Amino acid sequence: MQFMLLFSRQGKLRLQKWYVPLSDKEKKKITRELVQTVLARKPKMCSFLEWRDLKIVYKRYASLYFCCAIEDQDNELITLEIIHRYVELLDKYFGSVCELDIIFNFEKAYFILDEFLLGGEVQETSKKNVLKAIEQADLLQEGETTLLPAPPPPHQSTATRGRLTAPRSCSLTGVLPQPLRQCLALTWNVFTLETTASQKRHPL
Repeated sequence: MQFMLLFSRQGKLRLQKWYVPLSDKEKKKITRELVQTVLARKPKMCSFLEWRDLKIVYKRYASLYFCCAIEDQDNELITLEIIHRYVELLDKYFGSVCELDIIFNFEKAYFILDEFLLGGEVQETSKKNVLKAIEQADLLQEGETTLLPAPPPPHQSTATRGRLTAPRSCSLTGVLPQPLRQCLALTWNVFTLETTASQKRHPL
């Protein structure tokens, strides 16, 4: 495989992985040409097409197109199966994956692809092993980004009336992607600690 592109029906590039050395200018040119070519094709047309000296294999899932470029001697059906297997991995990890999952968690999409493909060739055929490696990486990342301890809950007293605290109804769990939840929680904890220290230096 030479490269893989993920783009939307509007032609917005969501993910790109290149397995051959090309300049940025050439990459942009190839991306622009392929996006226009694939989007111009009708739904009932074949998913294989010849382009330059390569063969293009693409497949549409919901609002996303998965497009791969392979050499002339490579098998198109195997490439189509590789695309489907990658979609299954994304779906298994995110749970009914959609375009927004890839937009907000693009680093996870790249990591899953790197665990699945190496140098444009399949390195792991087992979905279980790929997902296990991703879970281990998530645990390692969570351990490295340990959040600061949260301040004690505020008491109903005159000493704490002016203290800034998070609203009780504010919950990040299950609403935002995990990396964004960690970043927001860390920012809030630092802000709360700085506010508390400032109030101690300048009491009301």
